[in-house]
Amino acid sequence: MDGEISPDEVKDLLEDGADVRIVDIRDAQSFTHSHIPGSENVPFHELTSRVEEFEGDDHIVTVCPHGKASVQAAQLIGSYEGTADARVESMAGGLEKYGMKYGLARAEEETDESANAESPF
Repeated sequence: MDGEISPDEVKDLLEDGADVRIVDIRDAQSFTHSHIPGSENVPFHELTSRVEEFEGDDHIVTVCPHGKASVQAAQLIGSYEGTADARVESMAGGLEKYGMKYGLARAEEETDESANAESPF
């Protein structure tokens, strides 16, 4: 692990189109509810079985609700031999800090269009 990265730096990387993988380690339901746009979901409990997916990546940032568990996730990913050349960081302050400043993508609520249509009867 190469340390922590601030939410501001993560936002800048995303806006600049940098080659970075933002890995959200929360469960799938939490990720679906809200997440950093462009991030991907790899729940923490799946990391050990999926760590080879990060092989060859140049820059990986792990994120979690408060920036604590993502440190452990970054350490795990960084310890994999396939990521030896990658920059692996944890986002300080987590999604709470990022979301308060920049907002998070949220799942669109499903709407029942037929409920909005005028009844023909």
